[in-house]
Amino acid sequence: MSVGQAQNQAHNVAEAVARSSRGKLLAFLAARSGDLAAAEDALAEAFASALSVWPQLGCPANPEAWLLTAARRKLIDQIRRSHEIAGSDDLEELAGSSTDAAGHDLPDRRLALLFACTHPAIDPAVRAPLMLQVVLGLDASQIASAFLASPAAMAQRLVRAKAKIRDAGISFRIPERNELPERLQGVLDSIYACFSEGWTDPAGTDVTRRELATEAIYLGRLLVELLPDEPEAGGLLALMLYTEARRPARRTANGAFIPLARQDKALWDQGMIQEAEAALRNAVRAGKIGRYQLEAAIQSAHIEGARAGAVPWAAIVGLYDALVQLTGSPVASINRALAVAEVEGAATGLAALNAVSADRRLDAYQPYWAARASLLARTGFYDEARRAYQLAIGLERDPAIREYLNRCCEDLPC
Repeated sequence: MSVGQAQNQAHNVAEAVARSSRGKLLAFLAARSGDLAAAEDALAEAFASALSVWPQLGCPANPEAWLLTAARRKLIDQIRRSHEIAGSDDLEELAGSSTDAAGHDLPDRRLALLFACTHPAIDPAVRAPLMLQVVLGLDASQIASAFLASPAAMAQRLVRAKAKIRDAGISFRIPERNELPERLQGVLDSIYACFSEGWTDPAGTDVTRRELATEAIYLGRLLVELLPDEPEAGGLLALMLYTEARRPARRTANGAFIPLARQDKALWDQGMIQEAEAALRNAVRAGKIGRYQLEAAIQSAHIEGARAGAVPWAAIVGLYDALVQLTGSPVASINRALAVAEVEGAATGLAALNAVSADRRLDAYQPYWAARASLLARTGFYDEARRAYQLAIGLERDPAIREYLNRCCEDLPC
């Protein structure tokens, strides 16, 4: 094998391990050391060593174990150089057992790492970015681009969050059963925040955002794998898959926005839809309904309606009723009003929307004004609809959706 081939092989193996096992290795090192940033540095150095050593000596039979051993040695060296950490106990803890070093019995502590990233002491605004960096290995610039922040600002936030984990002594453990519902919600919400950032694609061509949605789905699958008895984990995964399945039909070849009702259903990803349906079925069997299961069920109803040629709007209204009762979300109320309009007419839908219009959080919420404009237009209040469309256009940052709303506004009778 030539030098170039050996280097390529080492790079490919390291890349595969980084994708499949980085989070697992980091979780193990961080749990032993209590210092997430130090564990990240040690693992990064181990990967750098691998790219230097493996082309010369050949890739090891168990690259995960090789990287763990190398990273642990580097972490031990860091502790020895530090004057802030008492050495002996930490070194013994990090040294671990030969079984761990073999890699075969390495405990998967990624779930504990997810819970550490979403600990109540961590700023909620940085939980999702922190998960993306430490579990998936995205760098600060990638995350900053997706979350509309500068790389420097995002890097500072992530550094502060890791320092908080270290200084507050946040443990890398799975919460006790009685703690799990409250803590799990933070993990679910953070994963969904990642997905939502990835789904929001102002130009329709942002690769970073598409990849962010993909990574969020990866985290959702991981959560279902690690917590198979938690129905909301399955509900979240189903919701993301149903939504992502429609991405190919959401834009024309020129990037123009296509609303759900006009999408070419043949372009929907049927494999994702089948996976979503299975995840939702498994979740519902537990008999403990939550927000993400309800939202996934609404998406499922739209999918079934597309297949049958008739959307079951009455059933969708019922699901929104349950969602509003459970969450009190004004966003759910907006969507419920649109569904009510399909069942009982636009005037009744508009009345339902008016019932939540006093919520000041909706003043700067584009979907509220777009929904209001649509219902006003359907009830013949064209001047008011025009004003609502103009507000929606001004609030929308996606140029394709702005153009779509502008066409709707221009199509209103004078």
